Amino acid sequence: MAALVLTAGLATPLAPAAPQARAAENASDTSGKKVLTVAVAQSVDSLSPFLAVRLVSTSIHRLMYEYLTNYAPEDAHVVPGLATKWEASPDKLTWTYTIRSDSMWSDGRRATAEDAAWTFNKMMTDPDAATANGSFVANFAQVTAPSPTRLVIRLKKPQATMTALDVPIVPKHIWEKVTDFSEFNNDKSFPVVGNGPFILTDYKPDSHVRLKANKNFWRGAPKFDELVFRYYKDQDAAVAALRKGEVSFVAGSPSLTPAQAASLKGEKNIRVNDAPGRRFYALAVNPGARARNGERFGDGHPSLHDQRVRHALFMAVDRKAVIDKVFQGHAVEGQGYIPPRYPAYFWKPPEDRRLAYDPVRAGRLLDEAGYRKNADGKRAGKDGKPLNYRVLCHATDSNDKAIGTYLQEWWGRLGIGVTLTCLDNVTDPWLAGTYDLAFDGWSVNPDPDFVLSIHTCAALPATPRDTGATDNFICDKTYDELYAKQLAEYDPAKRADLVRRMQARLYDLGYMNVMAYPNAVEAYRTDQIASITTMPAKAGNIYGQDGYWSWWSAVPADSGDSSGGSTSAGVVAGIVAGAAALAGLVVFLALRRRATADDRE
Repeated sequence: MAALVLTAGLATPLAPAAPQARAAENASDTSGKKVLTVAVAQSVDSLSPFLAVRLVSTSIHRLMYEYLTNYAPEDAHVVPGLATKWEASPDKLTWTYTIRSDSMWSDGRRATAEDAAWTFNKMMTDPDAATANGSFVANFAQVTAPSPTRLVIRLKKPQATMTALDVPIVPKHIWEKVTDFSEFNNDKSFPVVGNGPFILTDYKPDSHVRLKANKNFWRGAPKFDELVFRYYKDQDAAVAALRKGEVSFVAGSPSLTPAQAASLKGEKNIRVNDAPGRRFYALAVNPGARARNGERFGDGHPSLHDQRVRHALFMAVDRKAVIDKVFQGHAVEGQGYIPPRYPAYFWKPPEDRRLAYDPVRAGRLLDEAGYRKNADGKRAGKDGKPLNYRVLCHATDSNDKAIGTYLQEWWGRLGIGVTLTCLDNVTDPWLAGTYDLAFDGWSVNPDPDFVLSIHTCAALPATPRDTGATDNFICDKTYDELYAKQLAEYDPAKRADLVRRMQARLYDLGYMNVMAYPNAVEAYRTDQIASITTMPAKAGNIYGQDGYWSWWSAVPADSGDSSGGSTSAGVVAGIVAGAAALAGLVVFLALRRRATADDRE
């Protein structure tokens, strides 16, 4: 631990300063503005809500733009957003939303139903505008705005996600000028017009992202005047900056390591928030990259097309060791695709189908599949060459590297080689399908439709030259049929059963090995933030929330007001983490990036 602290101190890019002095300087600038500074270590794919899928990006968009509905910070039940109420026709094919009249765009114009109708219609008619959230509108037949406060959506068939349309509504008068939605990243002209609690005012790659409080936000202005996201490529340096008061909050990428969290506990004016998260951490198999037009591409290893091989690899992964030795108890052992944070949808395999840690059985499966050990103890492929899998990992994620080392040991005992390829940018090889396995992870929303949709055949890219919404090129007829049924099922219990069956199908296919559900481990300075809202209120996260509650509710430490909608000091920590994620997203806006381990909210 001492070595970690020393290394972090040496790595910081900023000059040392007395913590109290730096904290005071960070909490307010020379003009007296209250500034919340967040250290981030994540890259962003795009500031365009039509393209962005990474967690940092979508988190920023929740600050910039309103959605039709939101999720309550207490327990994630649906609450009004841009829409104040909604109702469905008896046949559930027509939904009418009442749009609030007190939401204003930051350039002074009123936000209306026409903005919402234009946003959805653009996604319905322009494939590039549907890149990020096209699954939400694929079943829409018609969207109209009969009046400024009335939005009407007609469906082709019932759709259960109509109160969970996680789509940022953009101002029509700004976005109708965009000619190419595949290239426009929304990062050239500031301030960016929005109607959320914060307004994006400045961005400099590899340096910072700046947002100012929207004083006219209908729910009330944030108490901090500005949010500044400062980029640190080295996470130890970010922790050191927090310790010295140079930043207010650190969330990691996306979480602090156990060693970093331990080094901060007991530090004066620093609080560590460690709560169950909404993410899963997985190992994804390249099933053979293909496009919707049937073209194959990439060079994933052909042995991975065999379900027995995939199962063998997963049965040689000791999930308990992953939790105990890598996450050091700051995670729960992985099972189904959706984390236990959402009990209605959570699924775990029955004992007779569980791919438990069993290296002996894994070896037998490989033998059955025709991949036997040779005289050198190596398993050979159909071409006679020894099996060696390329595992794609994120260079900034210590968990990827640590587990990758274990994979080399575990699979090495099976006679399989592992080449760990850790890159700053995993986007290019992932999109090209030039990998065998990859570390993967997503944050799951209260309604899981999006993370389910990315494994449908419809999510594949149209051609090898296009970018689809797929996670790792899975396309299975049975899974697609279950997806269609759950999307059309309004009965909560019946829909939950279908979602669990989808997870069972994914599990049996063996393309996704969910190893862990990591905790949200984040830290903030109590001498800069007096209170902040976690989500859920009891034992919740701050960074990457299903909403804007953390940053909107954060109260400056010297404001004399510690209420701010918070329930505890732990609430404060949760919100700061959310800000950190957002910061990372904006910092790397220059390039569109594919969602992978630090991905979508």
